[in-house]
Amino acid sequence: MIKEFKEFILRGNVLDLAIGVVIGSAFTAIVTSLVEGLLTPLVTWVLSLFGSSDAFAGLVLSPKENVVFDFGQVINALITFLITAFVLFLIVKAVNKLRNLHPQEEEEAAPEITAEDYLEEIRDLLKAQTTGSLPNEQLDQLFDTTTDK
Repeated sequence: MIKEFKEFILRGNVLDLAIGVVIGSAFTAIVTSLVEGLLTPLVTWVLSLFGSSDAFAGLVLSPKENVVFDFGQVINALITFLITAFVLFLIVKAVNKLRNLHPQEEEEAAPEITAEDYLEEIRDLLKAQTTGSLPNEQLDQLFDTTTDK
């Protein structure tokens, strides 16, 4: 059971999917932090410069309100992302090293038959037919090209 679990985890697709999900969630945190910490206060500040909040339905602005740019939140999200990406890099590197230590047994491919091999076989069959050691019916079976299955 442990061996099957190890094979499942070492399969490339599962590991790639897990890494994609973790990196995606870490990147989502960066984008959320940028929007909440920098862009939203910037938009609030720019709109408060115009002084009139009547043009924006449902948006209450006060030019005297303090606008806070939260650079710490953005830097925190960037550092978290970099640490997460580095840890995942180390995990992938270790898994790749494990894969190289235990190479999967590849099935031996059948030897490729060349045109020369076919010609030699035909020559041998024709030679056997002319010497009489191979009956015509057996020769017809060898070269039967009908696809009745």
